[in-house]
Amino acid sequence: MKAVILAGGFGTRISEESHLKPKPMVDIGDHPILWHIMKIYSHYGFNEFIICLGYKSYLVKDYFANYFLHTSDVTFDFRNGGSEAEIHNSVSESWKVSLVYTGQNTMTGGRIKRIAQYIGDDEDFFVTYGDGVTDMDIRKLYDFHKASGKIATMTAVQPVGRFGSINIDESQIVRGFHEKPKGDGGWINGGFFVFKNRVFDYIAGDHSILEDKPIHNLVKDGELMAYQYKGFWHPMDTLRDKNYLEELWQTNSAPWKLWR
Repeated sequence: MKAVILAGGFGTRISEESHLKPKPMVDIGDHPILWHIMKIYSHYGFNEFIICLGYKSYLVKDYFANYFLHTSDVTFDFRNGGSEAEIHNSVSESWKVSLVYTGQNTMTGGRIKRIAQYIGDDEDFFVTYGDGVTDMDIRKLYDFHKASGKIATMTAVQPVGRFGSINIDESQIVRGFHEKPKGDGGWINGGFFVFKNRVFDYIAGDHSILEDKPIHNLVKDGELMAYQYKGFWHPMDTLRDKNYLEELWQTNSAPWKLWR
């Protein structure tokens, strides 16, 4: 079963980083967040990926073309007029990765439409954005989707608040603080989808935004399920988000690091 990752957008809300590279290539620790997302799927045995490219697509292609150079120690020997490379401590992944250019300005739905030829006629597939991590059990998400019999499943999450809150009693005395409590309790799109092949019928073309007409029409037809997840989920929308995820990673407290 394939996992489709949308990695072609401009990432304007984190322009401090994305003016140099696509947002999915922004590093958390020593690896781009795209790698972290792929490791989550791989942990549950889903190792076939389709990466939808657009903005600065060559940087993503270069990363995978030179994966061992990016992830291993290397010795180059130039003494005999050549450039032989010896790779040390190489870490191999059980991945098959298709890098598909889906257009510079194509919308999210359009990018999914463009990779239809890579999906089997009766095949379910995952879709996620290239900028969010979670500790969710991906296999349980798929089992939920499969049991529903519906065309689409969306992961619903409850994000934490952007700011801490203060507990104040009736005398206006501060009694405590809550650091980043849950928001207003509402559920939002967490960006981890499962689709049946029939979802392509709901997407018009390059200008189709997945979260607009395709999702709304799936709702209208009663074909969209919500997998409600209350565990860890966090996007990398802004530099503040990036720094938060970086702190979790560097302190060995990243909940999404499910692999060893």
